[in-house]
Amino acid sequence: MDNVLVTGANGQLGNELRRRASGGGSCRYVFTDVAELDITDLEAVRRCMDAECISVVVNCAAYTNVDKAEDDVVVADAINHLAAGNLALACRERDAVLLHVSTDYVFGGRGNVPYREEDATCPLGVYGKTKLAGEQAVVDSGCRYLVFRTAWLYSAYGHNFVKTMLRLTSERERLSVVFDQVGTPTYAGDLADLLHAIVEARLYAGKEGIYHFSDEGVCSWYDFAKEIASQSGHGCDIQPCHSCEYPSRVERPAFSVLDKTKVKAAFGWRVPYWKDSLVRCLLLINDER
Repeated sequence: MDNVLVTGANGQLGNELRRRASGGGSCRYVFTDVAELDITDLEAVRRCMDAECISVVVNCAAYTNVDKAEDDVVVADAINHLAAGNLALACRERDAVLLHVSTDYVFGGRGNVPYREEDATCPLGVYGKTKLAGEQAVVDSGCRYLVFRTAWLYSAYGHNFVKTMLRLTSERERLSVVFDQVGTPTYAGDLADLLHAIVEARLYAGKEGIYHFSDEGVCSWYDFAKEIASQSGHGCDIQPCHSCEYPSRVERPAFSVLDKTKVKAAFGWRVPYWKDSLVRCLLLINDER
């Protein structure tokens, strides 16, 4: 039986992995967040992995506040970069496998063709730069690794665009949402399904490398908001607007669609369409109310 360490277990992806692990399986899972394990402390990581006899690590921990990261560079770098390196080093020392989650923000978003894993990176802000540095630390560590870049993650847990739009479209008669940023909404449960399947069946063997995973399809944040309101029966009048109408500390990628050819071929995986996954997530949110 593999002992699997999941970091960032109280976040969106971590909670979705908890749900899947609770159904039983071939592995024993150790779920941790900052209260249980400070992954920025290499010795703490080593002690935990030795004590629990860890053979697989799934790193869901991340500093994801894109705007705040511009002022909180040290902390963002510690979590997104240095901690990833710590986990990778400890994995190499134990010959464990690391599944590390990264982001579409490693790209600059200047193109109009879905990004492939080998495309040149060009992060626009601290968040993207620290996540890219984390990827590089994992690659350079010499451990066995699989990096999964994902995008526009949402779930029934924590703070995310879906839950914000559910609240705003129920409270307001009119709302403006940017239409000039294009990508793919990704239900965290869909990524959790893939990671859980890989861990349970040891599909990582011989599959080391970087992969892209998001749900299928393409839309703008405006389109996404319209679909959330429609599926929820909210009559809010949602209008498109330009990003420049809502100035931000950091520029977001204008185009961040990920090409999933590699992950589908490597694992024989069928990726859900984003609108179908939104239905499933909204049902879960309603069930928990």
